[in-house]
Amino acid sequence: MHIFENNKLVLPIYNRVLSLAISKDFANQKNGKINMTKHQDSEQFNRRRELLAIEEEANKNKIIQAHGEEHFKTQVKNKFYKRVNNQVNKVFDNKENLYTNVLKIEDAAPSIMEILAVKAASINRITPLAKSLPWLCNELINLVNKPQYRKRSDIQVTEPSLALSYVGLDNLKLVMPTFMLKHWLPTSTSPYPLMKRKLWNDSLSIALASQRLAKEEGLDEFTAFTAGMLSNLGLLAVTRGFLDAYSDLYNKDLRAAYDNKDKKLHDVLVTLDTAPDLLLEQLLERSSKVAADMVELMRFDRLQITEPLFDLAYATDIKHMCPIAKLVTKAKAYVAFRSLAKEDLISTEEAKTLLMAGRLTKTDISLLKKSDIDHIKLIFN
Repeated sequence: MHIFENNKLVLPIYNRVLSLAISKDFANQKNGKINMTKHQDSEQFNRRRELLAIEEEANKNKIIQAHGEEHFKTQVKNKFYKRVNNQVNKVFDNKENLYTNVLKIEDAAPSIMEILAVKAASINRITPLAKSLPWLCNELINLVNKPQYRKRSDIQVTEPSLALSYVGLDNLKLVMPTFMLKHWLPTSTSPYPLMKRKLWNDSLSIALASQRLAKEEGLDEFTAFTAGMLSNLGLLAVTRGFLDAYSDLYNKDLRAAYDNKDKKLHDVLVTLDTAPDLLLEQLLERSSKVAADMVELMRFDRLQITEPLFDLAYATDIKHMCPIAKLVTKAKAYVAFRSLAKEDLISTEEAKTLLMAGRLTKTDISLLKKSDIDHIKLIFN
């Protein structure tokens, strides 16, 4: 989000929010809460001093050798990380390829959203589109077969068309954007296993907070909910693109080192981490812009979320944003504050700075505090 990235007081806080999305340990490290490496270095340094005092000459060659190995490791790491960045840049320089082959967005999904945005929406118009998306059919069938939503406990729904009729249009306005984003989540975020869940939970909370604020201000709730949900689409895309590129290059290099019997290179490669700093850099630089680009390619006409997503990506002043973008900004600021506060990663002054940057009023904060923005509430007849 440009208004956060462009604010020198908010940028470090926003940086911390994205770090927390990657992993709690990484966020703590970036925030200076833990520093195990320095502690270990200090112990190693003390041991080295003791050894040198006893047998300085005998260990000189070992120290020189260790320095050489560290230098080699640094060279390998820097070259590899540069190649990863170059590969990731190629992925994101081609928007259509990212849309079609990385996220694999089918045209039927945004088409359903377009239908839901008009008053003349009907289940009959949506059914053939839904049937063309096997993942959506599975989600809908699983939903209506949950105990709390079953019409009769002894009947299990197996047909997508029947599941759609049970769900109904009002519920579909909530579950469709939710299932879409869920479908586009990275299959895995290893070696950051909790990142996938964090991205999902934050996306849902932002969407629900946006919807609640929209209801209070008399704006369209479906538009606000969907804009809030898809505002995190860039985070999903960047995470997936980065981790895929890293894994692909890493496995190729590791295999080549093994095949070439290059033990020295192989031993260095197995010690590399998955570069959370590189991932953070990509998330900061690209996520909001990628979200806008992907929504633009969905070519919405009736569902008015393209302008809000571009405002989030490029606006330099919240005053110049459209009303829905302002709501999503408030929602993002509040959810970010809540996430950091839960992990004790934000001070009182920083909290004020973040919430003020999002233009949250006391009324907004009070409203969101007493609202459930973690769970979707569906009403079945």
